[in-house]
Amino acid sequence: MNASSRFHLHDAAPSAARENDLTGVPPPPARTSLPDALHESPHGILAGTSPTSNELGFYLHMPFCATRCHFCSFNTAPFDREALARYLEAAHREIALLGALPWADAITIVSVFLGGGTPSLLHPDDVAALLRALGSRFRVASDVEVTLECNPESVSVETFAGYRAAGITRFSLGVQTLDDAVLARLGRLHSARDAHAAFEAARTAGADNVSVDLMYGLPGVDVAAWVRTMEQVLDWQPDHLSAYGLTLDAGSLWGAAGVPDLPSEGVVVEQYWALARRAQGRGFEHYEISNYARPGFRSRHNQIYWRAAEYLAGGPGACGFVGDVRYGNHKPVPRYAAALASGTLPLDTWERLTPRQRQAERLILGLRTADGVPGAWLDERVADDTRLGRLATDWEQAGLLRRDPGRVLLTESGFLLSDALFVELL
Repeated sequence: MNASSRFHLHDAAPSAARENDLTGVPPPPARTSLPDALHESPHGILAGTSPTSNELGFYLHMPFCATRCHFCSFNTAPFDREALARYLEAAHREIALLGALPWADAITIVSVFLGGGTPSLLHPDDVAALLRALGSRFRVASDVEVTLECNPESVSVETFAGYRAAGITRFSLGVQTLDDAVLARLGRLHSARDAHAAFEAARTAGADNVSVDLMYGLPGVDVAAWVRTMEQVLDWQPDHLSAYGLTLDAGSLWGAAGVPDLPSEGVVVEQYWALARRAQGRGFEHYEISNYARPGFRSRHNQIYWRAAEYLAGGPGACGFVGDVRYGNHKPVPRYAAALASGTLPLDTWERLTPRQRQAERLILGLRTADGVPGAWLDERVADDTRLGRLATDWEQAGLLRRDPGRVLLTESGFLLSDALFVELL
């Protein structure tokens, strides 16, 4: 997540509950009025739409953290066992209400993502109960991908084993850096040794799909220091790697107060290229701006976002997309729980996307990936916009945009400057 004055290289990170800019999952929708016919429905706006696909993802947000990182602008709350109990009760109610939607029987859940916050603060039994509830209300694919985000200080061989027994098939480990001084500055609770021990604990517990999250563009970190962290993590042989450039987002401590010693844009670019080249040399495919995977280990859930496909969402502040409706839940845990205690979904914001919005989002999200989008999508978008058509041609001539048979995609260099085109495509 890089400074907001720079180009953006960060991913949506695997959470629809997170408020991101153009380069990630679309932000929560603006509040709009509810049609009169839906005022009495416990499902609100979701009673007035239906999915266009019979395969959906499911994102569940667990908001609690032991402490809030200084760069974090996500929807989090201080960890409290009483609040956690209220949250879990509410989450079960929400799953039941979503499962009672008139079209719920017609869909299959193909991926589940437990994001946060710090989901690894949940006991494995609580995770198992949530997944059982989901399976009792929805048809779930036999090969469903189920991801749990975890922090190194809150996991062990025993908890990883418990999560796997609960049904977790993929772990996303938040490492960020292996420089202990920088970790402390970020507000992280783990050390470099803790991070490596957590990764090894996952392997010892039998986890065969482990992703590691890193951050570059960090204050006080030069290219050599970044390369040291990156090489050490690559030596662990993870199955997937996410790398986000630091962004000073509104709502974070650093976004409000600022932070000294940020590297220059040139240094951030060098760090980006260092990772891209070294990851490729280790057999990873750079399949999305901020994500690298060994063959067969792309994040199936995140690909739902990048394909502008549909997904349900639960938990405080979680955002989902079904049919033509994008919606967001209440963020404060008490308000979220109160809505569900009253028998209604905790919907706070929603909007119906126009065909033009859908077209733009499909282009923007699809161009984040190495697969790109059908060439016809871009041609249709620029057909009535001479200036935008010239821009796309300029990008192609500059080697930032490439056309393959039937498809158009950004090059590695194009990834670096993607925001300039994404803004125009809106």
